[in-house]
Amino acid sequence: MAKNGASCEQPQKRGTKDKQNGHFADSAVSERRQKDREERLALVLWRRPIVTLNYFLLETFITLKEWTLKLWQRRGTVFLILVLCSLFSLAYSTEGAHQKYVQYLEKRFLWCAYWVGLGILSSVGLGTGLHTFLLYLGPHIASVTLAAYECGSTDFPEPPYPDQIICPEGGVEGSISLWSIVSKVRLEACMWGAGTAIGELPPYFMARAARASGADPDDEDYEEFEEMLEQAQTAQDFVTRAKLGVQNMVQKVGFFGILACASIPNPLFDLAGITCGHFLVPFWTFFGATLIGKAIVKMHIQYF
Repeated sequence: MAKNGASCEQPQKRGTKDKQNGHFADSAVSERRQKDREERLALVLWRRPIVTLNYFLLETFITLKEWTLKLWQRRGTVFLILVLCSLFSLAYSTEGAHQKYVQYLEKRFLWCAYWVGLGILSSVGLGTGLHTFLLYLGPHIASVTLAAYECGSTDFPEPPYPDQIICPEGGVEGSISLWSIVSKVRLEACMWGAGTAIGELPPYFMARAARASGADPDDEDYEEFEEMLEQAQTAQDFVTRAKLGVQNMVQKVGFFGILACASIPNPLFDLAGITCGHFLVPFWTFFGATLIGKAIVKMHIQYF
């Protein structure tokens, strides 16, 4: 009996000891992570310039090496792009009848790049971007609408449109429809929407890299997302439940869930990008749905 009692006590002591060891290991890992994070925060140029520059150069060298290997693996595509760029450069610098087409393409490219850049400024920064719709795109649509009703036509000459709107000859009063105005500003609006889709990529890449590396990113939005996942069962307030709804829709529905979130004015869409990156959603699934939703569906809603 004494032997049996002693043998029963030994597994209990061993189990208690294992739990203590596990708790000690978890605390040691947490302390190590906290120490690493403090070291990363202290690693700035004005405090430790030599060490910071050393790590910067090493990371730059590693990144360039990885990009070189990826480009070498796709050397056929790279060669084709170089040939096309060379042909365009030759056509751009050579005089001839084709220059009017080259100038037209150049003007269109710069015009589209301008609106794409404004769209990126609007959505980049996890909701802290510049409100370029109110500052640029909205006034542009309003000015085109006023000029169209004043001139009786949307056939504004280019140039000087859009810097200066000159009414064309032959405009008929009252012949303007809503769809003609939409067609006039569709290019600018779609390019702006495409820029907002590009601006949603940083949260996606940040969460994807953090999940792939297994490290804790120094980002408040990602930490909030992790805490939200841990407290999902006990969430009661409306904001947390709304965030969970976005996360569940994106995770379960996939492409069409991302499309639905991107197609409506949604201040929580940054969370959708973090969710897609965290759950390793393929890039083209996320970006394709975001591009269609923001550049096509959402922009046609914002027209009206």
